[in-house]
Amino acid sequence: MKKRVFSGIQPTGNIHIGNYLGAIRHWASSQDQYENIFCIVDLHAITVAQDPKELSMKTREVAGLLFAAGIDPRRSAVFVQSHVGAHSELAWILNCFIPIGWMNRMTQYKEKSEKQKEQVSVGLFDYPALMAADILLYETDQVPVGEDQKQHVELTRDIAQRFNSIYGAVFKLPEPVIPDVGARIMGLDDPSKKMSKSDANPGHAVNLLDSTDAIRSKIMKATTDSKREICFDEKRPGIYNLLVIYELFSKMSRKEITARFEGKGYAQFKNELAEAIIEGLRPLQLRYRELTADPHYLDSLLAEGSARVKPVAEKTLSAVQKAIGLVPPI
Repeated sequence: MKKRVFSGIQPTGNIHIGNYLGAIRHWASSQDQYENIFCIVDLHAITVAQDPKELSMKTREVAGLLFAAGIDPRRSAVFVQSHVGAHSELAWILNCFIPIGWMNRMTQYKEKSEKQKEQVSVGLFDYPALMAADILLYETDQVPVGEDQKQHVELTRDIAQRFNSIYGAVFKLPEPVIPDVGARIMGLDDPSKKMSKSDANPGHAVNLLDSTDAIRSKIMKATTDSKREICFDEKRPGIYNLLVIYELFSKMSRKEITARFEGKGYAQFKNELAEAIIEGLRPLQLRYRELTADPHYLDSLLAEGSARVKPVAEKTLSAVQKAIGLVPPI
């Protein structure tokens, strides 16, 4: 049997090449190897204030980009989190078994709450419980994550182990999986920070739906350094980040790339990098335009996805309810 993989993506901000190279492309290429479940986590999105029309539009945009990037609805389930009520129900139950000290350890909450101060929501504090419910509902074997989300998967394992120690083997323990290359693409403007969908600087990231002119402009302005040699040196984060992006789009080896740009300047390298990104995204952008020409078609694909996963989620939720003594409905 194939291992089951669960992945979630928020419908906020703009999906960029960091999301694509670090996650989405791996999701598409692994569909024959794994049983994949892809969740557009709109309930996680509302832990901070959202414009309702924007959230609805972005949810469909993310779905269109996933399908355009190669996620096949015949081989993988793609659905919207809020369309499967078991996510919210299990999250509440898990809340009743998670020691508050465990939640206080979550570094992402600490970072975000420092920025939001008194305006921080209970939902943001409770985000890891909902993420644990997302994962545990589907008897997940593996969760592809970046380093910044690994702590949440580890918490999910702790929660499952605690619950199982009390009620027996109800939950499967998931494993976090971090891709070897490209899991952490950094910002074009500040290569010390991971490329983020929430960054307000337009030069921070190349978005999947950027025009060719926008891509060229962003790459030409990307941060490098004052040195001349173009090589994979992690101590030079600006040029290293751009070379990793080139490596992942061109599919050339590091040795080939180093030889290609030996003795050449940053301008020539950046020009070639921009063209590699433009050509790499061209099929995705074309497919996206085709898919979104009929929004009802996208909605039908999402409905099919939720219909596929609901029986699995409801089976797990029922087992949890039975274990803790909740009376089943007649």
